[in-house]
Amino acid sequence: MPGQVNWVEIPAADTAKARTFYGGLFGWGTSEFGADYHVIGNGPAGAITAAEDGFTHPRVYFATGDIDASVERLHELGGRSEGVQEVPGVGRIAHCHDDQATPFSLYEPAPQG
Repeated sequence: MPGQVNWVEIPAADTAKARTFYGGLFGWGTSEFGADYHVIGNGPAGAITAAEDGFTHPRVYFATGDIDASVERLHELGGRSEGVQEVPGVGRIAHCHDDQATPFSLYEPAPQG
């Protein structure tokens, strides 16, 4: 459903410590999916990932059925975005900011079948 929160990424300077913390707090288990990216298995749809420059707060992904049209509309409304990125076998994402510089991301799932 467009606009629905469908993924959350929690950045951490030390992902092992973060996994221990959230595991202890919520009982979350994780599985590794690439370099220092750990998908949450029994909690919200999301991952604990390495913090990078400028990525120090949780990132929320909103669903869209047409990421190109959503990015175009975002720009019309005064927002900004980085280029659309392809995640092989997963879908397409775009990291964005609204018209007040609040960060969020868009996600269009890969076609099934």
